[in-house]
Amino acid sequence: MLHAKIIDISKEKIDIAKAKKFIISSKYGASIYFVGTVRDQNNNKKVTGITYDSHDALVIKSFEEIYKEAETKFKLESIAVFIEHIKGYAALGDTSIIIAVGCKHRAQAYEFSRYIIEEIKKRTPIWKKEHYTNEESVWLKGNPIKTG
Repeated sequence: MLHAKIIDISKEKIDIAKAKKFIISSKYGASIYFVGTVRDQNNNKKVTGITYDSHDALVIKSFEEIYKEAETKFKLESIAVFIEHIKGYAALGDTSIIIAVGCKHRAQAYEFSRYIIEEIKKRTPIWKKEHYTNEESVWLKGNPIKTG
């Protein structure tokens, strides 16, 4: 059973090349890359960028828990997973999150990747402040942190 992972939060721009290098292997027949980027509109407002803030230790803990849950749920014998989220300001088109999964079959890779991003969006303490063309900025409402 081969399982490998990199989980990180970065204050620098994040790059898919690092994820690709980590998960690439002849052991895997499927590689999936989910790349979240800053888009130019949200809720009918023109966005110029987003500032991400987080409690880094809790983010890493959350990513680890989500990874372990996915491992248990999908019971894959061989997998490589790379998860990285940016912290700080990201301009339009910048990458905010990368989730890369390498495993034997495409269906497994899709399911594993989808599970990770959906759980991160629900549970991980990362906050977004959107910046708009009128120079207004607003912290977006997130999901409440579940305890217990």
